[in-house]
Amino acid sequence: MPGRSLSTLRPALVLAGGALAAGLAFPVSPARAIEAPAATVPTPPPLPPERPEALKPPVADPAPPTPPARPPELKPAVAEPSKEPVREPSRETGREKPSDAAQETGKDAGKDAGKDAAREAARPEIPSPPPAPPERPPELSGAAALALKVTPPDDSACRTRLKRLGVDFEPLPPISEGQCTAPLPLKVTKFADGVALPQGATLTCRTAEALARWVTEVQVEAERTLKHPVTALELGGSYVCRGQNHDVDAKLSEHAFANAADIMGFAFAGRANIPVKAMSDGSEEAQFLGAVRAKACGFFRTVLGPGSNAAHANHFHLDERERNAGHRLCQ
Repeated sequence: MPGRSLSTLRPALVLAGGALAAGLAFPVSPARAIEAPAATVPTPPPLPPERPEALKPPVADPAPPTPPARPPELKPAVAEPSKEPVREPSRETGREKPSDAAQETGKDAGKDAGKDAAREAARPEIPSPPPAPPERPPELSGAAALALKVTPPDDSACRTRLKRLGVDFEPLPPISEGQCTAPLPLKVTKFADGVALPQGATLTCRTAEALARWVTEVQVEAERTLKHPVTALELGGSYVCRGQNHDVDAKLSEHAFANAADIMGFAFAGRANIPVKAMSDGSEEAQFLGAVRAKACGFFRTVLGPGSNAAHANHFHLDERERNAGHRLCQ
């Protein structure tokens, strides 16, 4: 090569010569030169990974087990097809005669008929006409049954509470007008703080107690809202034998059991009376009526008034009607 000195090429020539000598001393076979190093394969080979549950085919539900065979005594009777007896011709007369199988069938039929006749004979005879039911005991029939009465519950504890609440009342004779009844009615004339009932109210003790407790709350609300105490309640009615909403075809009202009172208005000391009716929103009268109506829901099971329906547009209806699960109607 031009331009390069001999001293520069000398090491390269020495290396090339050494490699050539090594190749001549140890020749490489053609097969070994071509083969690639073999990878180590484990024995046995590893199992493939398990298929995910989401990719597995659905497994069919196993067939339900076969129910056990029905016992013979519970199997329905199967009527066998009727077979005409096979008759064979008689050698002597040439007439047909019953075969042996037909004779056996006739014998079995005779046995069955005998069993059926025995069963019929064993059955008890039904008398004709059938016997009459036993007579009703004398104490449960006739005038004795009509004279039976249910003893009313004892309300002596309730009357004691009324006295402690400052209620003036007196007992009345039992009321019984057809289905309208009140076994232990009271006539209430005055509540605590001198709140009077000028017309008087015929009520059960439980209803009178609820009314007395409510009047106490009414007095508190009157002092707070109107700054004037209540002196009397204007009563529209207490015991009246009638249907609901004065409908003769309706269910009996709680008034028919002395279990309700209708409040028409309130009288005060030092100011005009307030009737129960729809009032202007925001007025003292409307605030007072709304407050005492809401408080009544805590003492009575039924509270109706203006806005409930047309029949209660001019009074508060308060009663102690019992309903399922203690439900109250407060409208």
